[in-house]
Amino acid sequence: MEVYVSRRSRVPRSRASLALALGAALAAPLAFTAPPASATGQYTVTALKFTVQAGGRTCTIDADLYRPAGVDREHTAPAVLATNGFGGSKSDGSTDAIGKAFAARGYVGLVYSGLGFGKSGCLISLDDPRIDGVAASRLVDFLAGTRAADDGTKADYVTRDGKGDPRVGMIGGSYGGAVQMATAAVDHRVDALVPLITWNDLAYALDPNNAAGALDVPGAYKWQWANGFYLIGEGQPLTAANLDPSRINSLACLHFVSDACDTIRTLNSGSYPAARTGPLLSYARSVSPVSYLRKVQAPTLLVQGQADSLFNLNEATATYKTLKAQGVTTKMIWQSGGHSGGLTDPAAGELNLGQGNLETSYVGRRILAWFDRYLQHRKGVDTGPAFAYYRDWIADPDHTYATARRVPALSQKLYLSGDGKLVDNRKKVALGSREYRNWLVPTSHSESSLAGSVGLPDPAPYDTEGTYLGWTSEPLTRAVDVVGAPRATLKVVSPATERVQNSDNAADKLVLFAKLYDVAPDGTKTLVHRLVAPVRVPDVTKSFTVTLPGIVHRYEAGHRLQFVVAASDDAYFGNKGVKPVTVTSAPGDTGTLELPVVGD
Repeated sequence: MEVYVSRRSRVPRSRASLALALGAALAAPLAFTAPPASATGQYTVTALKFTVQAGGRTCTIDADLYRPAGVDREHTAPAVLATNGFGGSKSDGSTDAIGKAFAARGYVGLVYSGLGFGKSGCLISLDDPRIDGVAASRLVDFLAGTRAADDGTKADYVTRDGKGDPRVGMIGGSYGGAVQMATAAVDHRVDALVPLITWNDLAYALDPNNAAGALDVPGAYKWQWANGFYLIGEGQPLTAANLDPSRINSLACLHFVSDACDTIRTLNSGSYPAARTGPLLSYARSVSPVSYLRKVQAPTLLVQGQADSLFNLNEATATYKTLKAQGVTTKMIWQSGGHSGGLTDPAAGELNLGQGNLETSYVGRRILAWFDRYLQHRKGVDTGPAFAYYRDWIADPDHTYATARRVPALSQKLYLSGDGKLVDNRKKVALGSREYRNWLVPTSHSESSLAGSVGLPDPAPYDTEGTYLGWTSEPLTRAVDVVGAPRATLKVVSPATERVQNSDNAADKLVLFAKLYDVAPDGTKTLVHRLVAPVRVPDVTKSFTVTLPGIVHRYEAGHRLQFVVAASDDAYFGNKGVKPVTVTSAPGDTGTLELPVVGD
């Protein structure tokens, strides 16, 4: 057992990995009440093991218990439960920082290595509530005082709401974010959730199709992100030496549950035969919050990153809307940093848990207030607005966040003219047709997906002439702030696709990539946060609607907005074969782009 004194110095970074569970990015100060720290800021840390049944296997969970000085049976405290992001462990800099930060502020902390990571046993099961959620629930039993650790240690000093019901909240990012919802779905004793930069639907996250109504049509495989995580998972026994047999599946699927390996193999095949596509999508979706949110009751503060091509803002928005619709107390913050950047080097005023700046960052104060309200039961605490978002064009870190009662609605419609212009009135649309075609190799670049996670440089986005179409507005007469997910309605002509429209292999369908650029007066183009909207067109004979990833971006006066449809993107799998595409525009029949614009 070790004794620590709370410090504000930076916790050493963990090894660079795709996981970056919490990283460090979040926000700028507002006046929220924080829970009291322990009397001395001191706490003890005790390493514990728990043997649990999970997924039909018996395995050990490796955990650290953080106990604030002065907390005992007569002086109880609520608890905070947390685990790592993908590829991490209880000991990485962003995960153990949670235990330290909250223990120094008077909470009992229990931080553990997720199943299959660090020194914890069992297979990686992608935060399956039936496995990862159940395992975490056994740790809630420990906090309730109803079960002991393997060495006999008991926690009889956690505040309880009833017999066997501890006052416990959860916090964590990415893989450590989704597990919170998995746990709350199977264990209603969890009192508060703070999931950061996590997913709503893994089928969308790893194989996105942004076409409306195309839930069962596979999208464009996000091969860089998916294979990066897959290799990290399969390499766990090598990077974290552990011969625990509960962590080994088979030579064909070393460290994951079999369904996860089957999914990655199907995605890497580049083929979506009808007999396998359904199971592919259903497995990824079954272990995702989208499938079980109806069971979640705990008040939830969602924090999602704007710089995130892995789990974009649409993921948190989907979770937010679902929870709100079923009456769960829910609020949402769109911070600056995400998996694609800004976590290890956050913007000024953003939360960095390693530095312990909870009280001096906007999101940090919101988190403290959330736990103050739902774990300390201080009913007068202001937990902040329903929705807040970071604005990178505001220089003063004290005013970077704007707030709203709800996510802004689509409010401005533009039209795709046949001459390549983006116009604000249907009457301005010129009659015309233009064509692009894909090559057998990618001809557009949005990002090198792994670069942002490990701090490597990434070439600027580009599109190769003849393989994309763009529609560009006139220079803006005033600044335009876009907050939310733009939406485009398109109709294309692709005879090569139409001939195989009814193929039983979805890979024969047309793939395209929609995106928004900001074009400066000097012609410099910026792809906002390098985000694109992959689409596998459900039916090329009909018009279709595309929901782009959510953004928060100011188009300054004098800049132009450009909407692009590209044939490929090198971060994704694309078209099978060459597919020429024609887009025709006429005043009475043309594509549209709708934007969620805020302000005047």
